[in-house]
Amino acid sequence: MGSPEEAALCLKALLGAGHEVKAVITQKDSRGARGGLQPTKVKQTALENGLFVSDDVNDLLSFAQEVDCGIVVAFGRIIKPEILEKIAMVNIHFSLLPRWRGAAPVERALLAGDGKTGVSLMAVDKGLDTGGVFAMQEIEIDDEATAGELRLRLTEIGIELLLERLSLPADAVVAKDSPLGVSAYFKDSVPQSGEPTYAAKITPADLKIGWPDPSTLTLRRIRVGKAWTLFRGERLIVHSAERADLPSDESLVPGSIAQDGVVATSDGAVRLIKVQSAGRAPLDFAAWVKGVHLQNGERLGE
Repeated sequence: MGSPEEAALCLKALLGAGHEVKAVITQKDSRGARGGLQPTKVKQTALENGLFVSDDVNDLLSFAQEVDCGIVVAFGRIIKPEILEKIAMVNIHFSLLPRWRGAAPVERALLAGDGKTGVSLMAVDKGLDTGGVFAMQEIEIDDEATAGELRLRLTEIGIELLLERLSLPADAVVAKDSPLGVSAYFKDSVPQSGEPTYAAKITPADLKIGWPDPSTLTLRRIRVGKAWTLFRGERLIVHSAERADLPSDESLVPGSIAQDGVVATSDGAVRLIKVQSAGRAPLDFAAWVKGVHLQNGERLGE
């Protein structure tokens, strides 16, 4: 069960390791950029491999007697208790639970400036990411890592943890009628310990760059992806940037932008590398600035 690229990578890994996948459940097709319906990455992978695929979670009940467990990766939907009572499920969650339960653990870890994160292989239960943990692996968050890069690394680790558990010998298999959240091939989950925090879904407001903010926070927003500001009253997406220094003889208002892409913040500056105007393709800053004919004294955020 899953939808984005991370889940598709897990599905491919399960098939590559020789596991039999009886069914795939994913989100509905979405409207693409050109107006047509676009299947999820997981659905594309399922169809390529001739697997049963559906966007109706209730279809899982048809397979309840045939499967050992369900695998959940970035599914984004609540699984009803009546389904969990018949199929025990394991989730690859991209955080060190109970920190960052919820929809956007990678993004929230970056925005909060966490120095570390990780993967939790956990039992799915009736709560929001509250199940016991079978395995956990911690990693450091690189100061330059984007959310996409971090998510890919965590996906690779999560797949390794999952496949290791699925390779347990026969005498480690737990009976199918075990309590909720315990599956064949999985046992010995440990209750989560610590103060929970919640990773609410990222909104455009979370990604709006406030130039009076410190440079560190601005760069975190940009690393999450789709950070934006205003330029001449229209939205400008900042895809990448780096820390920079203001000229020693200048004291600029936050948001002031120079021809070389240096933008003043409350405690210094950042240099824009790649940006995207509304309705346009992403451009290197040097190409973008030639097209807009930047005027002296112009500011971002206005």
